[in-house]
Amino acid sequence: MSAAILVVFILGYLAIAFEHSIKINKAASALITGVVCWTIYALNYGDEHAVAHKLMERLGEISGILFFLLGAMTIVELVDAHDAFEVITNRITTSNKGKLLLIFGLITFFLSAVLDNLTTTIVMASLARKLIAKKEERLLFVGIIVIAANAGGAWSPIGDVTTTMLWIGNQISPFGLVKRMILPSLVCLVVPLWIVLYELKGDIQPPEQAINRSKSTSQFERRAVLTLGLLALLAVPVFKTWTHLPPVMGIMLTLGLLWMATELIHSGKDVEDKDFLSVAYALRKVDSPSILFFLGILLCVAALQSAGHLLSAAQWLEKTIGNQTIIILAIGLLSSVVDNVPLVAAVQNMYSLQQLPTDHYFWHFLAYAAGTGGSILVIGSSAGVAAMGMENISFFWYLKRISLLALIGYFAGAGAYILQYRIFG
Repeated sequence: MSAAILVVFILGYLAIAFEHSIKINKAASALITGVVCWTIYALNYGDEHAVAHKLMERLGEISGILFFLLGAMTIVELVDAHDAFEVITNRITTSNKGKLLLIFGLITFFLSAVLDNLTTTIVMASLARKLIAKKEERLLFVGIIVIAANAGGAWSPIGDVTTTMLWIGNQISPFGLVKRMILPSLVCLVVPLWIVLYELKGDIQPPEQAINRSKSTSQFERRAVLTLGLLALLAVPVFKTWTHLPPVMGIMLTLGLLWMATELIHSGKDVEDKDFLSVAYALRKVDSPSILFFLGILLCVAALQSAGHLLSAAQWLEKTIGNQTIIILAIGLLSSVVDNVPLVAAVQNMYSLQQLPTDHYFWHFLAYAAGTGGSILVIGSSAGVAAMGMENISFFWYLKRISLLALIGYFAGAGAYILQYRIFG
């Protein structure tokens, strides 16, 4: 049984990793893999009631993550439907390549921490398309955006799915993560950014024709929704700290409040005019395949845990390597090949909070490594996959132009974290 589950798991991961080659969406592969793993487990365990009980327990944990993602993604889509992000992007006026790349990198880094790395990548890559005509130059900017988005998401509990998972699992606290991770994450971006800036000269060539978009919302509405959306996302860690309820409760509360606020803002408009500015419209735009992908992948990991594979892996890592720093660095490198979500989910189940309490060195370093290691290859993170699709970035172009920069930044940030821990504890 255990061997069969492991074989199915590996085949499923190969299908996910080679999604573009086999032309099958990774969500489909993940769902099939997750259900087949549980089917094998149920058919061979012998006690159907015990299996059902374990599955319901796992689904309870998984649903908290999925509904949190649904709420956060809906808020972001609502803000985007109001063209509210243009309040930020319209302020960028420089044409100097170096200055523009620095602006892109820093905005992406901090915006990713507030929103999430996937959404931030989409917003910033869209902006790059508006400002930069030459594709080769634009691809370089998008590559830096991927590095910056993943680095920015690593120091925020809502910036990356993996940090959210660690937060929900009580392995990290929001304040502890920000305090210990912002410097290493910034180093992870600044080092490759400095290398590129050293050689980047001249001005960009803007597109010949600017894209004119009809404005359906007023300046007041854009600013109001942007402010409310950002406050809603920022309020979630505060709500969890105050009430000790799971983050999903905070995101649902803030989504409800934002829903109410936008209904009041547009109450005087016709039904047709305000339809695409509503939460119902934002829900239709949410990336449902991504949510289903996370469901499938977390089901896979839950099956591995129930079958005892994760405990065996933990024992093997401890016996073979032992050093926690080397283990985490290896996990970060592995996250450039396979998605970081199942890796973090697996490690979460390897070690208990009794062994490694909340805000332990191990958990913070894991958040950094899993979040930033995905930048090394374009298929290693959701931000990279999004950029790959938007700009038709080839795997080997990214490998040639961006991977080494990301790898240098990854080890530089890891070194900064280790040094910081040894000095300040």
